[in-house]
Amino acid sequence: MKKHNGFSGSLGFVLAAAGSAVGVGNIWRFPYLCAKDGGGLFLLVYLVLVLTFGFVLLTTDVAIGRRTKQNALNAFATLNKKWKFLGYLTFLVPTLIMTYYSVIGGWIVKYFAVYLVSDGTQAAEDGFFTSFITAPVAPIVFMLLFLALTAWVVYRGVEKGIEKYSRYIMPGLLLLIIGIAVFSLTLSHTDGNGTTRTGLEGLAIYLKPDLTGMTAKRFLGVMLDAMSQLFFSLSVSMGIMITYGSYVKDEVDLNCANNQIEIFDTAAAFLAGMAIIPAVYVFLGREGMSSGPSLTFISLPKVFAAMGGVGRLVGVLFFLALGFAALTSCVSVMETLVANCMEIFHKSRKEMCAIVGIYSLVTAVLICLGYNALYFELPLPNDTVAQLLDVMDYISNSFLMPFTSLLTSILIGWVVGPKWIIDEVQKNGEPFGRAKLYGVMMRYVVPVVMLLLFLTSTGLGDLL
Repeated sequence: MKKHNGFSGSLGFVLAAAGSAVGVGNIWRFPYLCAKDGGGLFLLVYLVLVLTFGFVLLTTDVAIGRRTKQNALNAFATLNKKWKFLGYLTFLVPTLIMTYYSVIGGWIVKYFAVYLVSDGTQAAEDGFFTSFITAPVAPIVFMLLFLALTAWVVYRGVEKGIEKYSRYIMPGLLLLIIGIAVFSLTLSHTDGNGTTRTGLEGLAIYLKPDLTGMTAKRFLGVMLDAMSQLFFSLSVSMGIMITYGSYVKDEVDLNCANNQIEIFDTAAAFLAGMAIIPAVYVFLGREGMSSGPSLTFISLPKVFAAMGGVGRLVGVLFFLALGFAALTSCVSVMETLVANCMEIFHKSRKEMCAIVGIYSLVTAVLICLGYNALYFELPLPNDTVAQLLDVMDYISNSFLMPFTSLLTSILIGWVVGPKWIIDEVQKNGEPFGRAKLYGVMMRYVVPVVMLLLFLTSTGLGDLL
């Protein structure tokens, strides 16, 4: 079935796919994992994984989409009817992510608004973030604003919506991150003890591999963190890149386009770390860098407050950049749901946008209530304690994504054969220098590592 919707060309696809890939994970998750896992050591491991696993998983998803001209739900059935279930399993990932992504988007809008209308000092106060997310109404209002914007872009369609807005947002996002990164390196601060820390010292901590106390078990932990970040970062194993791939024209050089997406995504993550880690180090020291997932909403506002008058401007620009990243990613998740549902129910984009929008709204309200009326604490197999949002995130990212990657590698590596993907990449006679690497990785390496990642993230790794 030939699609009426599609990207106008290679640039439109690359910017839209990069927009999906460069999300909150790059700007929020990448820097704190880097700070936690030995700075430059994490960078090196992540770069190696991007060039191997990232390239394999991204190539697979995009090639499946373009060759079948189907969305994730039906693409796997086209490959092999017995594997149709894998399409439904993949479809579950964006279905779960959509429940909470607009909630996080709402948090970002809130902080952006705070810095826009005030000097931002209240955002730096202890308890500000907690009191906001536990409030009964405010998180729902800001979530609605973010969700409405997401739905509008998806409603506009592929070329007039996703591609058009990505052409403006992605270059803007990159410029904002570069600007903040350069500014971070110029910072200097002397604390109460008379110790002066500079942005360049923070950069050295970011780039220099820290092997202190390194053991085989800790290195495996760093590798697993980097691999889970790869899922977040490249939007693989959730049907998004299959859907986007189905919109790509046959004459586009897939290998070249995928390389550009990898470069764009990795550069954005690296620059985000360069923007955040030196600034946090300057004002909060090494202790501030170990603040984990709360880095963005709790530590950074304190950093902006310590900057004085310019902190407000940096806060506005930072949360604008983070908002851009969240929007392009949320659009790709919603587009995947809309595109799949259009195939299932044979309805128009307008009708499916309305239905998926209502689903997203109802579930997002429930997630917001998970911090007050529906609050609970649930221990997870990966030794964390979760609320409603964390449970959805765990099922989608730690359980389903490695599991679908494992099954996809078995299907492509051993049932269909890697040549099926390689032939699609080389469709127009384009060179595919990493074709041999692709075949070896897909058959032997990816299945083993995905099984290990799945067992570790589900708490079953201790049984090995």
